[in-house]
Amino acid sequence: MDKIEYKPIGIIHSQFKEPKGTPIQPTAAKGVDGRVEVFPEYAEGLKDLEGFSHIILIYHFHLSKKSSLKVKPFMDNQIRGVFSTRAPSRPNPIGISAVRLIKIERNVLYIRDVDIVDGTPLLDIKPYVPEFDVRAVDKIGWLEKNVNKLSTSKDDGRFQND
Repeated sequence: MDKIEYKPIGIIHSQFKEPKGTPIQPTAAKGVDGRVEVFPEYAEGLKDLEGFSHIILIYHFHLSKKSSLKVKPFMDNQIRGVFSTRAPSRPNPIGISAVRLIKIERNVLYIRDVDIVDGTPLLDIKPYVPEFDVRAVDKIGWLEKNVNKLSTSKDDGRFQND
């Protein structure tokens, strides 16, 4: 297979200057404001986005350590397979967050419920559409007993570079 390369289309800005202390999911970041600066050459692509209340940000975990196939996730004390977690140290360190879109001014998106470190490279934006993106599920694996910890969970810094 050929090498796959992406280049950022913008930068995500937040109050979080390092991974440690950053909420680990948007639902744990309720009310936290941020901005997305879309590079001018991509601003045309923002047309019609203001009609959506929520968007999905796809980004590069630029501060992640070298990946590991087994990790100890934030809300558990057991070693788990990385693909059963949302840990940032992955073979392809790609993150996703569904955030509230407050407004757009030229090439800047004002967002809320931000769980992303300041300066994170943005790879893509997609509109969040519940009819497309939400499905009833039967099980959520090992998180079943830990999902109640989400509202107080913050990044403890173990996945960032030294």
